[in-house]
Amino acid sequence: MEKGAPSIRIHVDADACPVKDEVYRVATRYGLRVLVVSNGRIRVPDDPHVEMVVVTGDFDAADDWIVEHVTGSDVVVTSDIPLAARCLSRDARVLDPKGKVFTEESIGDALASRELMAFLRDSGSITGGPAPFEPRDRSRFLQKLDDLVQDALREHR
Repeated sequence: MEKGAPSIRIHVDADACPVKDEVYRVATRYGLRVLVVSNGRIRVPDDPHVEMVVVTGDFDAADDWIVEHVTGSDVVVTSDIPLAARCLSRDARVLDPKGKVFTEESIGDALASRELMAFLRDSGSITGGPAPFEPRDRSRFLQKLDDLVQDALREHR
């Protein structure tokens, strides 16, 4: 484990997250703590570095918990664009399960696209959902997560 690594954590918005195993793998490689946040219990590895956080309350309770606890040293894994924006405002690094890194420069476009797609779905113009998760998404996610962790480690030193 590299010097200073324990203060860098990975927060996982765990409901419907398809890359939890990949997060555990990267976290183990660097000796990082993983906080798996969900509205209900899910299986997590029996590992002292992995903590299951079950939140209760309204629909956004998991998001609120993540935002309250995330720091500028942390990485957040989420496909929730409004949550990504909130975490970026706390200086965290944010990555979606398909390997898209959200930045201050890209989050505005992502929020606008989300609103447009919601409008088109509501009007019946679009009836399909997002593209299916593919093996190349998993590979891209692993690479980008590793890159973000390395950036956080360099900055933390």
